[in-house]
Amino acid sequence: MEPTVGYARLADARIAYQVIGDGAIDLVYTAGSFGSFDMDWEDPMAQVFLRRLAAFARVIKFDRRGTGASDPLPLDALPPWESFVEELEAVMDSVGSAHAAIWAAYDAGPMAMLFAATKPERTAALILVHTGAKYLVGPDYPAGITEEEAAALMKAMSDGWGTDQHVLNQVPSRKDDQRFRLWYAKKTRAIAGPAAAQAYFIANLRADARALLPSIQVPTLIIQRENYRFVPAKFGRYLNEQIEGSRLVELPGSDGPLIWEHPDLALDAIEEFLTGIRPPRATTRLMTTVLFTDIVDSTKRAEELGDRQWRSVLDVHDDTARRLVEENGGHVVKTTGDGVLATFDGPGRAIRAAARMCDQLRRMDLEIRAGIHTGEVELRAGDVGGVAVHLAARVMSTAMPGEVLVSRTVRDLVAGSEWAFRDRGSHQLKGIEGEWQLYAVDIAAAPAAV
Repeated sequence: MEPTVGYARLADARIAYQVIGDGAIDLVYTAGSFGSFDMDWEDPMAQVFLRRLAAFARVIKFDRRGTGASDPLPLDALPPWESFVEELEAVMDSVGSAHAAIWAAYDAGPMAMLFAATKPERTAALILVHTGAKYLVGPDYPAGITEEEAAALMKAMSDGWGTDQHVLNQVPSRKDDQRFRLWYAKKTRAIAGPAAAQAYFIANLRADARALLPSIQVPTLIIQRENYRFVPAKFGRYLNEQIEGSRLVELPGSDGPLIWEHPDLALDAIEEFLTGIRPPRATTRLMTTVLFTDIVDSTKRAEELGDRQWRSVLDVHDDTARRLVEENGGHVVKTTGDGVLATFDGPGRAIRAAARMCDQLRRMDLEIRAGIHTGEVELRAGDVGGVAVHLAARVMSTAMPGEVLVSRTVRDLVAGSEWAFRDRGSHQLKGIEGEWQLYAVDIAAAPAAV
């Protein structure tokens, strides 16, 4: 059961991973954006915990880009949510895992929810530890905490990071063990510096994954300490209420990690959950991001150019759109005569593809409009349907020429990313109930790569 270490490739970046055990179940284990798997083996209780996991599973640990043994990242370019999906798939592919249970803690929780919702065929089960769909309280989210409470927690995290005081935040059960306090301080310094920890904490405050929860169809286990300071128990209870068929296990104590306080209770719950899982049922529904585009004044342009020349223009449009969608990890479901319908695993990719389409087609004297929404769709023999598809089409029809318009769901899912938005107000969309807040992508302020 000695661990093996390797690196997965994601473009030019290297993602460090470690594999232990050879059980029948693959279990990807990531403790949020704060990883340093090498350090765990220096603590005896951590060794026992990992070997117990490896007794019934092939345990795959990885350090996210920017932390631990993986390639570094500048703090002003933290990876977006869909990057977690890419990193996770790259690691799974590198170790030959087609289907794995995903264990995510802290700020990796929302990202793992995105993976489970968009990649159900690769997700055997989901284990969410000390995480939430949203951090800050709101009128429609009483489970959150206030801005003031969040600021106090962030200060405690930043002030204690890299020192033995951090044990009081994360592992208070070991606060009287001086050896452990010194080792845990060294472990946090090996993960990242205080500024990086603060940057990841701030990014977590902006996350809102509530829209993903109804689409999680894989078996889900939620583990929550009763008195963990940084993620109150009500976060886990909210997830349990919103994820159909999920199971909530509340553990006694105040530690963040599961390793040092009543570890057997956590391990027993995880082993029972994983060894009893069944293969996921074939699904005809999944969470995805839908992009609709069309050419502005296409009928008028067709009349001006004539059928033959217009057909040539449409061929150029279709080829450009398909190339840009595929370059950004999307899939063109179909062309619509003067536009495209495409789907993406992540909203950031859809925004990037749409912005590039607007830019490149404008240079060809073609103005388009685009609409983007993230929601649950139905798979229909090569096509997609459902309310999310209709909503994306209605968002597009509301867009101005040259504009990429997104729903509030999309805006919330990319919170903290490089994208900037202009509020376009509340709209009634034809055939869709209720008022919908829409936002225009600020293409002028888009990343240089666009």
